[in-house]
Amino acid sequence: MTESPEQSSRAQRRYKLHHKSSPVVSAFLTAFLMAWIMCAAIASVNGGITEDLALRIWRSWQTAMPMAFLAVFMVRPIVARLTALLVHPPA
Repeated sequence: MTESPEQSSRAQRRYKLHHKSSPVVSAFLTAFLMAWIMCAAIASVNGGITEDLALRIWRSWQTAMPMAFLAVFMVRPIVARLTALLVHPPA
């Protein structure tokens, strides 16, 4: 049995969040990736690339992720204003 295009499009929309959640999702993904990248870099530099590197990254990320998520929300308005000062608005 094949799905009609309408059923397929409904199924795709069902798994997506509402567009109003976009700022929170964006902040979460930014914080998630930046915290992981920084934890991996710092853990590698401080302790070397050893067999317990993944565990050290995980432990530091558990602290860094919530802090990064809050930081993204705190600096977002400042970054928006600075960007407006530096970039021409669309014509």
